[in-house]
Amino acid sequence: MKTRKLHEWDLSCKEAIEIQRQLASQVRFTAMKKRPKIIAGLDCAFSKNGEQIFASAVVIDLSDFSIIETATASRKVDFPYIPGLLSFREAPACIDAIEKLKNTPDCLIVDGQGIAHPRQLGIASHIGLLIEKPTIGCAKSRLIGTFEEPGNKKGSYCPLVDSDETIGVVLRTRTDVKPVFVSVGHKCMLEDAISIILECTTKYRIPEPSRLAHQLVGQAKLG
Repeated sequence: MKTRKLHEWDLSCKEAIEIQRQLASQVRFTAMKKRPKIIAGLDCAFSKNGEQIFASAVVIDLSDFSIIETATASRKVDFPYIPGLLSFREAPACIDAIEKLKNTPDCLIVDGQGIAHPRQLGIASHIGLLIEKPTIGCAKSRLIGTFEEPGNKKGSYCPLVDSDETIGVVLRTRTDVKPVFVSVGHKCMLEDAISIILECTTKYRIPEPSRLAHQLVGQAKLG
């Protein structure tokens, strides 16, 4: 799978923030015209000493959740841990894994934020711009924004709001289970993101592509 080179990765904190501001204006909110058939999940993890990062991508057929393809990659960590700049720490290994894929998914679900980010460029949006494909951020916890707790039933959600702007939703993917935080990454609308996450969620809290990617990256980390 091809990716674009939008910038260098050897950056200072100040340079990374400026790149985020520039790239955020390129994020596109466009309705997905067709229901996706092939979806990928993307996740990453760090070694115990924090010096190595591992990334995995799992491509599934949405009709039966069968795995079409998987890919893993690893890299030395070259960027410090700075809240709000995690994509500069994690995305290079994620891109390495994506570039190994022979199949191009219709949509990519990233374990992280989309525009629900201080500069509206979380890792899902960043990667979306690098691959020029629809991406969705589906995170287990909130980064920014305020919300009211959604209803307890699967499919219930409430807006995630920052400065009077809806930047995502807090979505219940299973009845009586903690919600997830969903936001647009790139080239989709929030309604698309909600629908796809719910369609990808079976008996677990996390959508199946993300859950499988999480399992795979855990195996890769263990060697």
